[in-house]
Amino acid sequence: MKLTESNTFRAFRNRNYRLFFTGQSISRIGMWMQRTAVIWVIFTITHSTFMLGLTMFAEQFPSFLFSLLGGIAADRHNRYKILLATQTASMIQAILLTILIFTNHYVVWEILILSVVLGIINAYDVPARQPLVHEMVNDKADVPNAIALNSSLTNLARLLGPALSGVILERFGASTCFFLNAVSFVAVIGCLLLMKLPPYHPPAEKKKIKSDLKEGFTYLVNTPSIGKIILLLLLMSFFVLPFNTLLPVYAKVVFKGNAITFGYISSFIGLGAITGAFFLASLNQKTNIKIVLLVNTIVFGAGLIIFSHLSNFSLAMVFATVCGFGMMSQTTICFTVIQVNSDAAMRGRVMSYAAMAYFGMLPVGSLLIGTVSQYIGGPVTILCQGIIALIIVAIFYKFLKQDTPRAYSIHEKDLKIRSRHS
Repeated sequence: MKLTESNTFRAFRNRNYRLFFTGQSISRIGMWMQRTAVIWVIFTITHSTFMLGLTMFAEQFPSFLFSLLGGIAADRHNRYKILLATQTASMIQAILLTILIFTNHYVVWEILILSVVLGIINAYDVPARQPLVHEMVNDKADVPNAIALNSSLTNLARLLGPALSGVILERFGASTCFFLNAVSFVAVIGCLLLMKLPPYHPPAEKKKIKSDLKEGFTYLVNTPSIGKIILLLLLMSFFVLPFNTLLPVYAKVVFKGNAITFGYISSFIGLGAITGAFFLASLNQKTNIKIVLLVNTIVFGAGLIIFSHLSNFSLAMVFATVCGFGMMSQTTICFTVIQVNSDAAMRGRVMSYAAMAYFGMLPVGSLLIGTVSQYIGGPVTILCQGIIALIIVAIFYKFLKQDTPRAYSIHEKDLKIRSRHS
C-alpha cells in the first residue's frame, strides 16, 4: 500500500480540473457553513434530537426521490449546462434563506421547506457533477486521482466550514453564514464559465424514461462488482453515517458548549476526512482499494465505539478525527469504484442509483437515529452505530477480501482507448 507523493496531485495537470477544484473548494466551504448554521438554528429553537433528524431528512430525502430522474437527465443532456443550472439554483436558495433569517420573521417549517428545495437541486447536481470529472481530465488514468482529490476538497470544506460557521454564528448570526454561502457560488459559476470542455454530443437515441430506468437497474444486477458496493453504501448510509445528526447534542449537552464547540467537533471530523482523502489520492495505482475499504470501515466503526462515551473534549476530538478518516475513506472508495467501473453510457444512471443509496438512506437514517436517541440517549446511539458498522463489514468481508486487481483497473484499458478516439 505504497504512497507516491508525485501521484497525489497528478489530476491538477488538467486546466479544467484545476478550475473545477478551485471553484468547488470555495463553494463547498460556504455549503458547510450553511449546513452547520441550519442544524444549529433548528436545535436552538427546538432543543429536539428528533427535529435534528427531521432537518437532515428534509434536505436529503428529496435527493432520494428525484435522483433517478437526475441520472437520466445527466445521461440525456449536457452535464456541464446542468451543473451551471444547479449551482445557480443553489445560490438562489441560499439568498432566500439569508433574507428569511435576516428579517427575523421565520419559523422552523420555512427553513425545512428551503432545505427540501436544496435537496431537489442536489438530486440533479450530483449525477451531473460526478461524471463530469471524466471530461475534465485528458489522461483517463488520472480519473481515480481526480475523484479522490474531489473528496479532499469536500472534506477540506468540512474542516473549515463548520469552524468558520461556529465563530460567525456566535458573533454575527446565522444570516451571515447563509449570505457568505450565497456569495461563494459566484466563484464556482465563474470557474465553470472559464472551462473549455470537449464538444457535447447528445445520445443518438433517447428512450422512454421507464426504459432508461429499467436499463440502469438491469446493468447493476448484471454487474455485481458495482451492485454490491452500492448495497454496502446503502447500509452504511442508513445505519452508520447519520451519526453526525447527534453532534449538536455532544456540543451542548455532553461538553456543555455552544455553537463554537459544535463547529470544532465538525471540523475535527473534517480534519480526519481530509487526511483520509489525501491518503487515498496518494495510494499507488496498483493498490487493491477494496482491502483499503475493508480496513477503513473497521477503523470507522471502532472510532465511533470509542468516541461515543468519551467525556474529555481533547481526547474525544482525537477519535472524532479517526471517525472522519474512516467515514470519508469508506464513502469515497465506494463512489470511486462505482464511477470508474461504470460504462460511460450508463454512468449518469449508475451514479443516480449510488446517490439514491447515499442521499436516500441518510435522511431516513437520520430520522431513525434522532428518534432512537430520544429514548436511549446520544452516546448509546452512537455506540450502537459503531457496532453495526462492524457487523456490516463482517457481512461483506468475503467480497472485500477477494484478492483482485484494484477495483478501478477493470476498465482502464477501455478508458484509454476511448480517450485516444475522443
